[in-house]
Amino acid sequence: MATIGYAGLPVPGGGDSPTTPGHLADLAAAIDPRLWQHVTNEADRNTRLAGAPARTVAVTPNGTTWIKTSNTTNTWITLWEPLPAWQPVTLASGYVAGETTPQLRIWQGRVWTRGRIARADGTLLPVAGGRLGSVPTAAIPKQLAMWAGGGSLTGDPMTGVGRVEVFSPDQDGNINGNRGSLVWHSQDGMQDGGTAGVFWADISGFYWLD
Repeated sequence: MATIGYAGLPVPGGGDSPTTPGHLADLAAAIDPRLWQHVTNEADRNTRLAGAPARTVAVTPNGTTWIKTSNTTNTWITLWEPLPAWQPVTLASGYVAGETTPQLRIWQGRVWTRGRIARADGTLLPVAGGRLGSVPTAAIPKQLAMWAGGGSLTGDPMTGVGRVEVFSPDQDGNINGNRGSLVWHSQDGMQDGGTAGVFWADISGFYWLD
């Protein structure tokens, strides 16, 4: 029986006619792993294709596409997926959204954040360790995440940039025991009652989950 193409697909010839049904089955079995497998969602993929060979490609109706990377385990990587929706950041008591809504998006192992947070009473943010809110459980990083965030300026500020942190599960000093606390640190201005400092913090940035 001859083979055809780069994949070496088995194609029965005229001399194989007595056993053609079996040869056609061999051809179908050789083609099957090379087809894009249609699945409903990730759960359907895991149920039906856990034992599929490496390089199997699965695609859902919304275009999410994975490729299997192991012959022995149910391990896949994402080739493409639609952007997930933005989720709300839970604000701490006494804090409100600024001109833009505080939100986050979890995508491909990263958490993207955006929006502004201010005090409800219009006073300055604390200089150090001000808990602005918290992130959902799925957005809590395995280790402390931090990035630079901008802030509004008034009076005689020094830098106009603060540090935004998200606490990890095993980090010492989690505020009120709340893992995933969203915290603001700044060198600008003074504590409550000061006349110079930051009235709102912009949390726009991103961090890795792993």
